[in-house]
Amino acid sequence: MSLLQQDTTELDDAAKGEEYTKGTTQLGKAVIVSTIALSIAAFVYIYANQTPPMATGEILNIWAHPIHTETSGFDANGAPMAKESFDQMFVFTQIRLHNQSKAPLFLINVLTNFTGQDGNITMNYAANKSDYDRVWVAYPDLQVPHGPALSPLDTVIEPGQTVEGTVVSAFKMTKQEWDARKGLDMTFVFRYQPSLKLTPHAPVIDR
Repeated sequence: MSLLQQDTTELDDAAKGEEYTKGTTQLGKAVIVSTIALSIAAFVYIYANQTPPMATGEILNIWAHPIHTETSGFDANGAPMAKESFDQMFVFTQIRLHNQSKAPLFLINVLTNFTGQDGNITMNYAANKSDYDRVWVAYPDLQVPHGPALSPLDTVIEPGQTVEGTVVSAFKMTKQEWDARKGLDMTFVFRYQPSLKLTPHAPVIDR
C-alpha cells in the first residue's frame, strides 16, 4: 500500500469520527431542549393549579320573570299592520364577588349561560346600569327586588374588596322552554384577567 493510500484512509477515519461527534452533540442538545421544555411545562402546570384565582364569588338569588309582548297592530304613522307577539324570560341574578388579588379587577362583561333541553347553550350579556333601571320603568309590576345593579364596565373591585349587586339578562323563549332547561351558570369577564364562572346552588325563584 502506498503512502498516499494510507493518508486517505486516515482522513476517512477522522471524518467519520468528526461526524459521529457532531451527531452526538446534536443529540445532546435535543435532550437538553426537551428537558427544559418539560421543566417549563411542569412549572406552568403546578403554578396554575396552586395559584388561587384572582376573584371568587357566589350567586345569592335568581328570579325568573316571563314577559309576553304583543304589538298594537299599528305602525308609527297610525296605519294598521299585522300584530306580532313574542315571549321573553327576564333573569335577575343577585351576585357577590370578592377580589382576593393584589390588583384592582375591572369587570367588563357578565354573561348568563342557558343550556336548553336539546343541550345547546345560549349566552346573553347582562344589561348595564341604565338599562337595568329602565326594566322597572317599562314593567312596573315586576315582583322582583329592585336592588343596586352590578353593572359591567362600571364596576371596579379593589384588592380585598367584596361587592354585591344584581344583573338582568333577557332570553327570547317561552316559560315552557325555560322550565325545560338542563343548566344555568354565569361568566364574569375581567379586563386582562381570567374569567370567573359561577353556578347557582339555590333554586330559581319563579315570578
